Amino acid sequence: MRIPLVRGLAGALCVLAGSASLVVAEPYTLGTMDKLNIRIVEWQTAEGTVRDWSSISGEYVVGPSGVISVPIVGEIEADGRTTAELATEIGDALQQKLGLMDRPEASVELSEYRPFFLAGDVATPGRYPFDPDLTVLKAVSIAGGMRRSSQTGMRVERDFINASGDAEVLRADRARLIAKRARLQAESAGRMEIEFPDELADTEHGQNLIEDETAFRQARAERLERQLAAFDDLTELLENEIVALEQKTRSQNEQIELARKQLAGIGDLADRGLVVNERVLSISRSIADLEGRVLDMETAALRAKQDIAQATQDANTLRNDRDAEVAQELQQTEANLEAANLKILTSNSLMQEALAIAPEAAGAAGAVEPDITYSIVREVDGESREMPAQEQTPVLPGDVVKVKIEPVAASAFEPRS
Repeated sequence: MRIPLVRGLAGALCVLAGSASLVVAEPYTLGTMDKLNIRIVEWQTAEGTVRDWSSISGEYVVGPSGVISVPIVGEIEADGRTTAELATEIGDALQQKLGLMDRPEASVELSEYRPFFLAGDVATPGRYPFDPDLTVLKAVSIAGGMRRSSQTGMRVERDFINASGDAEVLRADRARLIAKRARLQAESAGRMEIEFPDELADTEHGQNLIEDETAFRQARAERLERQLAAFDDLTELLENEIVALEQKTRSQNEQIELARKQLAGIGDLADRGLVVNERVLSISRSIADLEGRVLDMETAALRAKQDIAQATQDANTLRNDRDAEVAQELQQTEANLEAANLKILTSNSLMQEALAIAPEAAGAAGAVEPDITYSIVREVDGESREMPAQEQTPVLPGDVVKVKIEPVAASAFEPRS
């Protein structure tokens, strides 16, 4: 392919800070591997004719040392010069070498730019011919785009999707366990207010869990309160029964005391035959009956006191059982939470391994997109310099465009503690 004479090419000296780039138009300077088409003619004033130097005209390549070798003239430095400067150098050299009256005119055309190179995470790294207006994005597209794992891509992508799905389910379970742990800690401390971690309040799912656990805490507290209130009511009822029995017992004892006094008053009369014995027997039976009633009431009072003690014991047992249940649930929840964290870390490791093999798997699975960084290695003042670049950064002949797919950071997958 033949390219018209290039007197200047929009070069790019890019010093990138953030998204800013500085583009300065400069004449294109030749370098190693540039291909040149040189044609030389001479206007002969004496004859009034044009002489074509076809033996010297032709295609030249700038060699590794930065020079071209022109017949008759010899080696001429081309590296770092423009085509116009090189043409003038060739004409002057021919005139001086051959002692010509008229200086030959040299036309230097750039027939093919020196290639550029692509390295890193592209589909086909290597050497490519340069085209004007080339940018980093165009260069990557020439190389077939970003690197893909053609042989194992589908399997790796499937593995990534499976691991990502498992991690998502595990993260949901973990959030549920965190909310449950916060509720159990409040129950264990006897607090109605539950202190939930901030990470739950940051998501809609977490807020739903907070509402559910708060409602569950309230329901459990109300149930326990009703059960304890039932024991308190029973205790109060039994205490009232004991008071009534004690009052009845005192009344019966008073009646027994009166009957005994009455029996003592008629005892002597009975002995002297002044009172019928049947009267004495009747009073004696009344005393015995009253004493039996007193005994029954004392037994009932004792039984009521035993029931009070049992109710108190049952209330304490209920509290202890609830405390033990909460402690056991909290211990199990902590164990389940630790297991969920370990499983999430395992899934994250599998995802990171898949991304290391096929970074495109993240995008295909709709997950976290990996970061892609670009840089350009360019010869500046005889030294190689690596500069950060962006997709629209211009590429110059001889540049090495480096592409790197940054692995997804572990913090994108790991659960917060």
